[in-house]
Amino acid sequence: MEPNTTEARAAEPKTVSCEAPAASAQAGKNAAARRAGRTRGTAIAMLLALLAFSAAYIFWGRDRLPAGEILQVLSGQQVPGTSFIIMDDRLPRLAVGALAGAGLGISGALFQRWLGNPLASPDVIGVGYGSSAAAVLAMLVLGYTDWRANVFSLAGGLLVAAVIYWLSASGKRTGSRLILAGLAIGAMLQALIQYLLSRAEINAAADAFRWLTGSIASSTWEQASILGLGLGVLSAFVLPLVLRQLKLLELGDDTAAALGLNVSRARVLLVFLAVAMGALPIAVTGPLAFIAFLAGPITAALTRGGINILLAGLTGATLVVVANFFAANLFADISLPVGVITGAFGAPFLIWVLVRANSTGNGG
Repeated sequence: MEPNTTEARAAEPKTVSCEAPAASAQAGKNAAARRAGRTRGTAIAMLLALLAFSAAYIFWGRDRLPAGEILQVLSGQQVPGTSFIIMDDRLPRLAVGALAGAGLGISGALFQRWLGNPLASPDVIGVGYGSSAAAVLAMLVLGYTDWRANVFSLAGGLLVAAVIYWLSASGKRTGSRLILAGLAIGAMLQALIQYLLSRAEINAAADAFRWLTGSIASSTWEQASILGLGLGVLSAFVLPLVLRQLKLLELGDDTAAALGLNVSRARVLLVFLAVAMGALPIAVTGPLAFIAFLAGPITAALTRGGINILLAGLTGATLVVVANFFAANLFADISLPVGVITGAFGAPFLIWVLVRANSTGNGG
């Protein structure tokens, strides 16, 4: 019958319109579940790699020790010579390296997520140079070689970040302006570092240069405790708040403000946390090249999603521990600073990130 046919045809769009949102919602849930699964898998893989290379360094570090003696030391017994090497050298190195890598990874990921640009990491936008220049100034001009040089390094990173943010905060396209301002400030600070090195005495310049390469060779339990306390306080009390605000900032300033967020205050807190998470490790180890830059993009590639801040911290810790193992064992006659390894192996990854950003349109 014609009326029935017309009614049936009129009813068909209503049925489709009801089913389409349900199918779309289910597809979204499935995609989210797959992303969560990839994130868990990547986290487990990174944790296993971290543990494996930590164990490899303990047993096959610069000088190989009898496995039985190492196990005795780890069980709490005292073995002359071996106890010192394990408890006062290798384990502090691993602790400081993992903590420094985690801080740098989180620092870089925060900048990259906020600005939506894989190039926005502390060592690219000048914050790392601020910490380095302040530390070199303290060592070569003021003669500080103790904790005061670390304080100068932390203060330098925060000061440079404040200047860069002030230069870029007005007007639109804050992210692009911040990167450009950071590159300009970083170039000036790099020139300052070179000038200070050229004017210093040879021994003092050599000490400063070794610090600038980034090293965990002189790590102590005291440094690990200070670094762990500082990063732990920031991670426990500030990071959760910043992560909640970051989700709103990623929606755009107007939307975030409409949802009740004080955008200016949220930006300042985010920049402070990102800088502090990167400046604290730099103050202890010196600048470890490419860790802050690579941790986030590596996790994004492995999970095939956005940058996960906490996973970037785990990835940064793993990268430093892996680099430490190769620094000790890559050459038979010398032990390299970790920063040399991260710089050498990080350069190809930098090219990969640039190519990937160009192909996906995230580089600008």
